[in-house]
Amino acid sequence: MTHFEFATAARIIFGEGSAAQLPQLARELGSQALLVSDSFQPDSVTRLIDALRAAGLKLTHFPVSGEPTVELIDEAKTVAKSAGCDLVISIGGGSVIDSGKASAALIPNPGATLDYLEVVGAGRKLTADPLPFIALPTTAGTGAEVSKNAVLGSKAHRVKVSLRDNRMLADIALVDPLLTHSVPPAVTASTGMDALTQVLEPFVSPLATPLTDGMCSEGLRRAGRSLRRVYQLPDDAAARRDMALVSLLGGLALANAKLGAAHGFAGVLGGMYGAPHGVICAALLPPVMAANIKALAEREPDNPALNRYEYAAQFLLFDRTATAQDAMEWIGESSDQFGIPGLSAYGLRVEDFDEIVAKSSASSSMKGNPIDLTDVELAEILRAAL
Repeated sequence: MTHFEFATAARIIFGEGSAAQLPQLARELGSQALLVSDSFQPDSVTRLIDALRAAGLKLTHFPVSGEPTVELIDEAKTVAKSAGCDLVISIGGGSVIDSGKASAALIPNPGATLDYLEVVGAGRKLTADPLPFIALPTTAGTGAEVSKNAVLGSKAHRVKVSLRDNRMLADIALVDPLLTHSVPPAVTASTGMDALTQVLEPFVSPLATPLTDGMCSEGLRRAGRSLRRVYQLPDDAAARRDMALVSLLGGLALANAKLGAAHGFAGVLGGMYGAPHGVICAALLPPVMAANIKALAEREPDNPALNRYEYAAQFLLFDRTATAQDAMEWIGESSDQFGIPGLSAYGLRVEDFDEIVAKSSASSSMKGNPIDLTDVELAEILRAAL
């Protein structure tokens, strides 16, 4: 690709201990903050909140449990407007960051959240600029701190879709790997599988660029050496640092090169069954790879994505002779080591395939898949993920 754009957060700060800069950074952007965090806060987050208050910021605390919904963002908007908030800070996992990102975008804009959602809503464009937004991830998975969309669930439609605008990119993405050390093993595993998916799918996307290629290849290497290690040795600082970088690099890449069929399915499956996003990615990634490679070989043998799958395997496995099949096996073996079940454990049924395929085909992420898959091929992916 010889012509491309690249958009990201205005400022990215990465490194152990960098979260200590939050009070000073926040004071430069506002004085009355909507603070979005997980309902359960580890000590490291409690100390950050105390530091914000000690620095003189007025905080309106908005705890989030579970993944964000249209109703939750409507509530956050009401709370923030009542308190006169002029800044939003998110400290937490991807759900918390997306909640804060959506709130920052919609607080200054009229109407309800659903008015602005793609696919199931009116798809209105933001007219007013979002409030300043600072994102601090406490998990290494979604890369939401540097993406320009927020994934929200609509209970009425049984689906998760995106609120999306370039102006939703964070003013500051503050990534401190130390904040991920308290994450339990199961969450470390599922978010890590999400991070891996998000450096693989943009690498084979038709929208890939030289910038996203560099980010994805580096992310694949770091995931290959640290994804299993961080699960086995949760206090390994180097592995935690690696996976925080994989998540960040994946977020940068997906925001500019899109994702693929695994994420195309993930929003729908998450909305219908409530399965954790990373678990869905873990179950879908190998069969999506297999379906794409087979379809490419049969219908588009000159598509560069075929070779890119091989390169991705070599980066991931640190082996110049590795094949895409080797990578699929490694990913499946990793899921087994992590105890990640098939999606039937969350209620996925063959009877639902037609509905899932129809909904998933309309998702934005499908536009980043390296080839258009047929409904039959998409159903076979679901069958393999059972």
